[in-house]
Amino acid sequence: MTSISQNSSTATRRLDVVIVGAGFGGMYAVHKFNAMGLKIQGYEAGSDVGGVWYWNRYPGARVDLPSIDYSFGFSPEVEQEWTWSEQFAAQPELLRYINFVADRLDLRRHIQFNTRVTSAEWDDARQVWVVKTDQGDVVEATYCIMATGPLSIPKDPEIPGIGRFKGELLRAGRWPHQPVSYAGKRVGVIGTGSTGIQIVQEVGPQAGELFVFQRTPSFTMPMRNVPLEPDYVAEVKRNYAGLRESARNSPAGGIRPASTRAFFSVTPAQRLSLMEDAWKQGGLAMLGTFSDLLVNEEANEHVAEFVRGKIGEMVKDPVTAEKLKPRGYPIFARRPCLDSSYYETFNLPTVHLMDCNEDPILEITDKGVRTQSGEVELDMLIFATGYDGLTGAMLAVDVQGRDGLRVSRKWSEGARSYLGIMMAGFPNLFMTTGPNGPAALANIIRISENDVDWIADAMRHMSATGQTAMEPTAEAEDGWMKTVAALSQRSLLNKAKTWYLGANVKDKPQGLSMFTGGFPKYREYCALATQDGYRAHFTFDPVTGSASS
Repeated sequence: MTSISQNSSTATRRLDVVIVGAGFGGMYAVHKFNAMGLKIQGYEAGSDVGGVWYWNRYPGARVDLPSIDYSFGFSPEVEQEWTWSEQFAAQPELLRYINFVADRLDLRRHIQFNTRVTSAEWDDARQVWVVKTDQGDVVEATYCIMATGPLSIPKDPEIPGIGRFKGELLRAGRWPHQPVSYAGKRVGVIGTGSTGIQIVQEVGPQAGELFVFQRTPSFTMPMRNVPLEPDYVAEVKRNYAGLRESARNSPAGGIRPASTRAFFSVTPAQRLSLMEDAWKQGGLAMLGTFSDLLVNEEANEHVAEFVRGKIGEMVKDPVTAEKLKPRGYPIFARRPCLDSSYYETFNLPTVHLMDCNEDPILEITDKGVRTQSGEVELDMLIFATGYDGLTGAMLAVDVQGRDGLRVSRKWSEGARSYLGIMMAGFPNLFMTTGPNGPAALANIIRISENDVDWIADAMRHMSATGQTAMEPTAEAEDGWMKTVAALSQRSLLNKAKTWYLGANVKDKPQGLSMFTGGFPKYREYCALATQDGYRAHFTFDPVTGSASS
């Protein structure tokens, strides 16, 4: 097919599939649906592929899953031709990999960059999606794929005066593409989640002074990153097929070891030995050491106290160490973090921990940050304050389904969908890694591949049976949401105020809306939905004269 021109156009083009977003999910969707011979068009707000790794160029940005696991599994050619250099790849290498895939599979010719989709409206009479962009494009497509990802709408902190600051104001999720210098500067960082931790350990040794404004301390484990030896890489390449199958059948959709050992099934001495071993291994080994850390609060607290003890060993000043120790929520209930030198950074005389619980931030001034005790003057201020997660990207587009129903209204009390892939009232609208699926709780690339493959199978079924539109029934959606809710009630993830629950966005509906039953069980539900010709969970519209293109 001929790609839509990169120039804005008011002409309406008729397509089979529109794909919104060019991160991992969008890239695989472009490849998959093009290979099926469909007329496709991708749109991406950035100037190139990469999604979160295109935008997140902040210092220290690095994946927290093993590189060999955090990579596409659908192409044996790509697997064999690409070689990772580190166990946990940094952002520049991740972006090189993403660009390699785009080049190798010739994906860019199907994607219009620097273009944000502003609206998508279902025309029920003609059974097409009418999609509009900020560049003036208007296209019609049988299917609309929202591959916008769970973390793509950055969120500023809700602090007065942000616009007044006259120094350098940087946002982790929209980092400049040119180098940034910290030498001799007074730098402030607001936010100590995964991103803030990576920034602090990188900027701390470089800045003249660094002020870390901590609202909620995070648990972070040592990453223990290592270069990948050629012999090991060769072993991996010989065994990729088995590794991918293991990942698909693991709870987190990845190759991290997971145990069936309950915490209290072993003696205190054995537990301590196992925790010490996991600490030495690094990565997320601790989370996989015991099977019940996200359901047994007492077991969870034992592991949390072990990690607090490690913080006390690494941070020299006991007052600072105590402030860095997270309390009041279970370990791993917030996103697990990995670091290489985060706690040690606070041993530098130029790095200052600002405890916002004791000394709250009142406002941003033209010179810096004013807390209750006074003003901290800064040359540079960095926001590492996260995203409007899970729902933000979908809600940023005006999506209107059957009978004028908007996603914003459907989700007014929280995200609702079937499998995190489709919604009742929105025919032929599909999501990858959507809310109510495993989303942030499993390997995002494995989920993306699963979702795109499921969507492709649904399209083939419709083509083979002469259907033009499908959507889940209200009963199927209600049943799925009850399943998601019932599973979430067993999880300690509910015990922390996080973006998982929407707690970081003012007035956002609260609740854990992700599927917590593990990736293999999710895949079982996806397979179950297709049985009996999709009839049990979906309604279809047959081909009519008005609907045919």
